[in-house]
Amino acid sequence: MAFKKVRQKKKFCIFCKNKNQPIDYKDVELLKKNFITPSGKIASRKATGTCAKHQREIAVAIKRARYMALLPYTQD
Repeated sequence: MAFKKVRQKKKFCIFCKNKNQPIDYKDVELLKKNFITPSGKIASRKATGTCAKHQREIAVAIKRARYMALLPYTQD
């Protein structure tokens, strides 16, 4: 029995595509919706499809938002 290889669609960095969209810790909805898992962790590059440069910026923005109490550290 031969198995077919299924190719997944290549993910791309939305911040590289939209050059005019800055990563800001005050944009809580964007960070919460796309870059935080349901358990409250920062989502990986593999899961989100962001490049290394923007993933570092996302991590800093999430940490700043948590420090300023805009985002929770854990989900209930």
